[in-house]
Amino acid sequence: MPAPQKPATTADKRVHIPYPAGDLPFSAAVIVGNTAYLCGHLGLDPGTRNVPADIDDEIHAMMSSLRETLTRASLTMNDLVSVQIFCSDISLFDRFNNIYKTYFKYPLPARAFIGSGPLLYGAHFEIQGIAARAIDA
Repeated sequence: MPAPQKPATTADKRVHIPYPAGDLPFSAAVIVGNTAYLCGHLGLDPGTRNVPADIDDEIHAMMSSLRETLTRASLTMNDLVSVQIFCSDISLFDRFNNIYKTYFKYPLPARAFIGSGPLLYGAHFEIQGIAARAIDA
């Protein structure tokens, strides 16, 4: 795996957080002002890009990947204001929620849980989100 790249700032002051694998054609996040737009994250083993056989392990891997991107953007899970979850099997809704909620302090971000067709690599879930830094009043 290539070494992670440093964030890049474009002329219009957007900060791009590179995707750790380095060979995919998108940023893990793009920060504009106080808002970060996060790409879709899957629950893959970072070394092999395989989906874990256990659903719970996949959910934890996905949430950890999202948290790592937020950390690289100097944000936390509690800075998320909105997330979208894509799920290839909506019967996993309750199972997902039981793990998802452990990654947050209340209040939770706004969220959509969307039934989808097949996801990349055979994943059951994909998450993307928007986070915002709090502005001191």
